[in-house]
This record gives sequence, C-alpha cells and structure tokens, in this order.
Amino acid sequence: QVQLVESGGGLVQAGESLLLSCAASGSIFSRAAMGWYRQAAGKQRELVAGITSGGRTNYAGSVKGRFTISRDNAKNVVYLQMNSLKPEDTAVYYCNAHVVVAGVYDYWGQGTQVTVSS
Repeated sequence: QVQLVESGGGLVQAGESLLLSCAASGSIFSRAAMGWYRQAAGKQRELVAGITSGGRTNYAGSVKGRFTISRDNAKNVVYLQMNSLKPEDTAVYYCNAHVVVAGVYDYWGQGTQVTVSS
C-alpha cells in the first residue's frame, strides 16, 4: 500500500513559479514510477510529467522546457518544479505512483489546486 500526499499548490500570476511536492509512504517508493497528472475543469486528466525508478523523465509537450520532475528516494518525495506558468496550467494536480510488484498497482494523491491568473 502506498499513500501519497501532495502540497505546494496555490494561486500565482502568469510567469511565476510553483514547486509541488508529493510525499509517499511505504517501502516500495524507490521501485515505483512516479507521475504528475492534472485535470482542468471540464477536461480529462492528463499526464504532465513522469519519472521512472531509474530517473528517466518524460513530459507533455505543453510543459516541456518549463516544468521539471525529480525524485528523492531517500526522502520518498517526488517534486514538480513549474516555471513560467500560464493560465492554461490551471488545474488540480495529482501525484501518481505506478508499481509493478506481484501485480500492477496505481496509487493517487488527493490533488492540489494550481491557479494561474493572467
């Protein structure tokens, strides 16, 4: 079982930055692929950025060059540094842990609101 708790959301102006954090419980964090997703009002949830257990990263085209995902396996935390924020980045951001250990499991945090004003 993995529990995820996001923090760091808030209201910012366009062009500003935010750092999201996702703290994970459980001993299998280092083996999990982690991801940040977002869901804007009236839209489907979409992948923003992902990082494998080995540290390889991937990004949605809309955030490439502005957002950076990283992880600290010693602290069981994954981060999303968001720079040059735009109003279209406004959404609820969710942390996801994808674990393949005796089966495939996906765990989600409760989400944190990010609002970017123009």
